[in-house]
Amino acid sequence: MGTPLDLFAAASAEGAWTVGEVTRRARVVIEAGLPPLWVRGEVSGFKAWRSGHWYFTLRDKACQLRCVMFSKDNRRLPAAPADGMQVFTFGRPTMWEEKGEFRLTVLELLSTEQGGLWKLAFEKAKAALLKDGLLDPARKRRLPPFPRRIAVVTSPDGAALRDIEAVMARRWPLAELVLVAAQVQGDGAEASVCAALARLAHLELDVAIVGRGGGAAEDLWTFNSERVARALAAVPVPVICAVGHETDVTLCDLVADVRAPTPSAAAEAATPDRTDVLVHIAHLAERLARGLTQRSQRVLDRLDRTGDRLGGAIGARLERSRALLTAHSARLDALSPLKILARGYAVATGADGRVLKRVAQLSAGTSFRLRVTDGAVGARVDRSGESS
Repeated sequence: MGTPLDLFAAASAEGAWTVGEVTRRARVVIEAGLPPLWVRGEVSGFKAWRSGHWYFTLRDKACQLRCVMFSKDNRRLPAAPADGMQVFTFGRPTMWEEKGEFRLTVLELLSTEQGGLWKLAFEKAKAALLKDGLLDPARKRRLPPFPRRIAVVTSPDGAALRDIEAVMARRWPLAELVLVAAQVQGDGAEASVCAALARLAHLELDVAIVGRGGGAAEDLWTFNSERVARALAAVPVPVICAVGHETDVTLCDLVADVRAPTPSAAAEAATPDRTDVLVHIAHLAERLARGLTQRSQRVLDRLDRTGDRLGGAIGARLERSRALLTAHSARLDALSPLKILARGYAVATGADGRVLKRVAQLSAGTSFRLRVTDGAVGARVDRSGESS
């Protein structure tokens, strides 16, 4: 057996321990005798302080254990545990000297349910987004068929950016790629991605891609943040989300207008294939030329038919005019004074050309012209009143 513990070694001259001496010695004994361990229990009395530290109690049917989880350890978790939740905690047993309390300094905390706190936080955020209509399929926008400027929100050092650049260079090099750099994992990633998404509103874009490569659930958690999902929903242009691998589905995937399984697939969804476009243009040109030829032939045929109808209409109109002119000529001829003269009549006109109709106008010595059927002759009235 080891050396027995001398309970009076640290006692004062009065033979009694001070409170501080007892709690310090208890802390040494506890930490030496109990290494870090896993403890299962139900969370009770949870409180989060302004400092970021969590204080709660673990209990079972018989006992309870005070716990603390400092902010430097709990910031890795997606959400705080709720009262009544069954959890696994990994921590160091110790003595809280100031209050003389035995407690567990928690380093890791997992829910006993499948998926743990990650699933709980995901479902809570998803329910909030669903309530606000951000998961409604009707709000999703169509991607532009021929984008000119494409923004990519990702890490400038990640493989996702290189994959997107390679696909765009192959499929649609006409588009301009705009990198909006963001930290995609770790402390500060949530704020960085939100700031990058907000900057998209100040750029002239046709479509945006938000993404990163694969990783563990903790690495991808930035894109399960409700705050990031709402920032993505507020982007004024259609957004393609490509986070992780094909099996990873984040809240941002659900909110985005299009979900792509990988960054490379996102680039393919955002751009047309120039080879397909050239083939399509060639087909359109062929159809256009064929259509113009057919349309021109129809126009020529219509002009020929119109010319025939117009020629016939003009001929018929001329014939009707000719017949009408003949009828009017016959009527005018019947009324012509020459016809009357032809029947043996003559007309006397004075020097001024006026017709002399009365005897009073033909006094002796008056000269006049006499119009007969084939011409006119000069005449004068003699004394006897007969013309000579």
